Amino acid sequence: MDTLSGAVERITFYNPENGYTVLRLRPDSKTGQRFTNKSSLNSEGLATVVGNLPELSPGEHLRLQGQWDNHPKHGPQFKAEVCEQTLPATVAGIEGYLGSGMIKGIGPRFAERIVGHFKEDTFHVIESTPERLLEVSGIGMDRMRKITSAWEEQKQVKEIMVFLHGHGVSTNLAVKIYKTYGDTALETVQKNPYQLERDIYGVGFKTADRIAQALGLPAEHPSRIEAGIVFALNEMINEGHVYAPKENLAQRAIELLGVSQELISPALERLAGDDRIRPEMIPLHSKNEGKGTQAVSESQGMYGTPVIYLTPLYFGEKGVAERLRSLANAASQARAMNHVLFPAENLSDEQQAAVNMALAHPVSILTGGPGTGKTTCLKALIATLAAQHKRFALASPTGRAAKRLSEATGHPASTIHRLLEFSPLDGFQHNDENPLDLDFLVVDEASMLDLLLTNHLLKAMRPGTHVLFVGDVDQLPSVGAGDVLRDMISSGIAPVTRLNTIFRQAANSKIITNAHLINQGKFPIFSKENGDFFLFPAEDATAAADWIVDVVTERIPQKFGFNAIRDIQVLAPIYRGPAGVTALNERLQEKLNSPANNKPERKLYGTIFRIGDKVMQTQNNYDKDVYNGDIGFIRSMDITEQTLTVDFDGRSATYDWSEADQLTLAYVVSVHKAQGSEFPVVVMPIVTQHYTMLQRNLLYTAITRARKLCVLAGSRRAISMAVRNNKVANRFTALEWRLARNEGMAASQQK
Repeated sequence: MDTLSGAVERITFYNPENGYTVLRLRPDSKTGQRFTNKSSLNSEGLATVVGNLPELSPGEHLRLQGQWDNHPKHGPQFKAEVCEQTLPATVAGIEGYLGSGMIKGIGPRFAERIVGHFKEDTFHVIESTPERLLEVSGIGMDRMRKITSAWEEQKQVKEIMVFLHGHGVSTNLAVKIYKTYGDTALETVQKNPYQLERDIYGVGFKTADRIAQALGLPAEHPSRIEAGIVFALNEMINEGHVYAPKENLAQRAIELLGVSQELISPALERLAGDDRIRPEMIPLHSKNEGKGTQAVSESQGMYGTPVIYLTPLYFGEKGVAERLRSLANAASQARAMNHVLFPAENLSDEQQAAVNMALAHPVSILTGGPGTGKTTCLKALIATLAAQHKRFALASPTGRAAKRLSEATGHPASTIHRLLEFSPLDGFQHNDENPLDLDFLVVDEASMLDLLLTNHLLKAMRPGTHVLFVGDVDQLPSVGAGDVLRDMISSGIAPVTRLNTIFRQAANSKIITNAHLINQGKFPIFSKENGDFFLFPAEDATAAADWIVDVVTERIPQKFGFNAIRDIQVLAPIYRGPAGVTALNERLQEKLNSPANNKPERKLYGTIFRIGDKVMQTQNNYDKDVYNGDIGFIRSMDITEQTLTVDFDGRSATYDWSEADQLTLAYVVSVHKAQGSEFPVVVMPIVTQHYTMLQRNLLYTAITRARKLCVLAGSRRAISMAVRNNKVANRFTALEWRLARNEGMAASQQK
């Protein structure tokens, strides 16, 4: 094979899924390196390198083995088969390497000073006598220690990368593995690769399995079978299910693992013995009976269907049921609330009944579509509670929803996590041992409540506290496991008021009237010249995507004056394809926040992040006080310290490079991720290629996120498909059954 060594000048393309890379390399010297002809290098003196490589950064030095090839379209390129990340030998190469941001604490300015002082001995000084760095102007003890620590970490990560690169693990993931396990990282990976899946966010079963297979672990090894079952169960939980019917779970695991059915039951027993899962029997008359392809029939016996829970979800579902029953049956400790004192504004009979219900019952539910007066009810309720000097609180599942609730009512509202005083180290400070000192709690956007968060909330309720759940049950269910609001309504555990009347002011908005039309299975009415609800016709995903880019970047800002980044939110039903979240984010980023010489950027986990980008947090991070679905803007990026800082509505959060997989571009987000949020303008592609996601509640949820303007780009046929499809994607959950069975009620109600 030919050998090529040099410094990475720039990365042209990188696929994080398989490591396929196209890069430009500046060769060290032509001495000892064979070039097929004079034109092997481009006009800049750079070689094109292609191959499956680790995630690299400009400035890194490589020694590659492979073969030169003359591509018919792209010309000469070096097809790398072996990649070794090395240290450069020349002064210029050393300065470029240190100044590239590879070593935390050294940027271009300090790289120039350090290399100017130590020349070719720079690496030897950092490695063997780092205290000599104090000889360099501007470097004190703190920076010297930081550079030394980062150099040592880089060495450790390089060792891990030598092992992991052949198994498709990215550099950033290797950094996470090192930070999790420290010096025992390699030992841990080699001993039980499946431990990575349990301990590290971003490592899935397939990555761990690829490493395990390369290490020679047998396909039928107990650790592999157990990890595969838990992965299959987690996949179902990520789809919103609370449990999996045993038969379904076994089938998924067999398909994933490629093993015989005989190995599944013993593995389930071992997992149950370790208390990682909980088997349960759900009676035949459970609400999940007759779910089409998800129905379980053969395994149903006289006493019901055998199902499997992850242990936390088993206790979570039981806890929610027991605590709701306890609250609902408790005598009110604030009987004076039954004497209603309404504010001056008039309430409709429907609204007055809703407020009376909340004051009279310890647990109650208020639901209804947009424009039906839920906020008016809350204002009247709050005025009544305040007039009677009751202790009350307002809370929502997300920060954006809490902010909206506070703005709408004029009273402080918080996230549920903040209300319960969550601490990353100590968990929820308010719980069954330290309940909230409240007479009344309002929980808004209750359709977003997942099972585990609901359980933590109810733990902190003392008997006698009134709880009002407010939400639109026709929206999409929670992103997390469970279907709490719908289950509570179906069980009859608490009285429900459903507001149906659209008030005159709201009726003037086509967004609101169309939301109700769609909810009734009727086709929406689009505005012509003036109005707030428009359709740009497109028969395929590419045409819809072109319209999206045009209306977001040009038409809406010019005609209506909205800011393209701050005011307009694109919502997409799916992630893949030309009109999916991923592709549209790349196109809108290029248009709205294009690269510039004075604008720092960094490619992390396959995504280019640059200052000014609109980003979304994709998981709860209690240390940073940011949560799944929070949207912010990148305000600064420190290449030397390898961090970026995001402003989330006035709250700043700083991320190391290795934490950037918690962020994603948010010019476009999925409809599910937009729950609980409202935006001045919503733009949405809707085409027949999205058929798997074209459901009434998804379209309804999307358009009800818009306050002032809603624009669809797509076909009438696709809209009709969504409007007609009212099949709610039922979830495997036994909360309704658990709530109703002790109330002597029929548990066979369907959602």
